[in-house]
Amino acid sequence: MLHGKKIVVVLPAYHAEKTLVITYNDIPHDIVDTVVLVDDHSSDRTVEVGKELGIEHIVVHEQNRGYGGNQKTCYTEALRLGADIVVMLHPDYQYSPKLVTAMASMIASGEFDAVLASRILGRGALAGGMPKYKYIANRFLTAIENLLLGQKLSEYHSGYRAFSREVLETLPLNSNSDDFVFDNQMLAQTAYFNFRFGEISCPTKYFPEASSINFIRSSIYGLGVLRTSIQYKLQKLGLAHYAIFNNDRGKLGDD
Repeated sequence: MLHGKKIVVVLPAYHAEKTLVITYNDIPHDIVDTVVLVDDHSSDRTVEVGKELGIEHIVVHEQNRGYGGNQKTCYTEALRLGADIVVMLHPDYQYSPKLVTAMASMIASGEFDAVLASRILGRGALAGGMPKYKYIANRFLTAIENLLLGQKLSEYHSGYRAFSREVLETLPLNSNSDDFVFDNQMLAQTAYFNFRFGEISCPTKYFPEASSINFIRSSIYGLGVLRTSIQYKLQKLGLAHYAIFNNDRGKLGDD
């Protein structure tokens, strides 16, 4: 716990057998109350490794629900367990689990509602092996998003983020995609409902076992990001209405 806040780390897993141990062991268990592993119908030993590590809360999807669908389960389970702060960490060891304490502290302090671990702050992205085309696309999309969403974030595409309970209970996450663009829709929603963002610099590592989507999937994601940003702006201007920005329905736990 931090400042009396219960900290839950959620691990959205898919074929994480080779990296789950090192990721889990680097989590700061002295302040983390609970770890939740959600396996998205992996065909490797991800679940077995999780059990061997003693992870108490393991959820297994009977069929693959996609990256966004996995996160929906992660956050639903974390709220069910009474989390005050939820940190979403990929179990592929691309991001340093040691930053969980810093990220959770920024929310526990009451200064921020959502915290992103940025690969762009500092000089670690390319040094860590980020492909140049992904770096360029990241910078281009981030510039457009900052313009349309009225924010000043260094990036929107990190898979390492923390949220307060209030954020997760407010956002209509069930209205979001089950694919990779879920990440971006969630941040657009966070901005739409006027929650406060914080960022922290995070080194990143690209290696064969780390999850990474290919060029085609990245392109589809990029188009989805642009679409989400335009929807945000149109809704803010009162020119259109989209379900992902309607918190009267689509919240976690809604039927």
